[in-house]
Amino acid sequence: MEKTLEYYMELDYPVELSKIKPEEGGGFFVSVPLLPGCMSDGDTLEEAYSNIVEAKKEWFSSMIERKMEIPEPAEKEEYSGKFMVRLPKSLHKTLVQLSKREGVSLNQYVTNSLAYTAGQRI
Repeated sequence: MEKTLEYYMELDYPVELSKIKPEEGGGFFVSVPLLPGCMSDGDTLEEAYSNIVEAKKEWFSSMIERKMEIPEPAEKEEYSGKFMVRLPKSLHKTLVQLSKREGVSLNQYVTNSLAYTAGQRI
């Protein structure tokens, strides 16, 4: 099956957006990491988004015309919300004590701790 421009435009490609410093002209820079060289900018978020949609069209059209391979985004993974962790008995004891002190279940305490730590890295 030959994949068309419309096919690729319907795929959900992750986009990276960053704010441009005022001393560098301001506005927003946007790119599609899976599509090397596919980038644009805009004075507003709306303009930057509209411009990256057009940039993707041009990028896909050029690749299709040259019969070059186009990377596709990975399928969205489904997550159950469960995972098993083995830890030292001393850490288990400490977590249980801390959760009791906070008045929450061990599961809730660990979930909150992980969410807080993960949020610090974003």
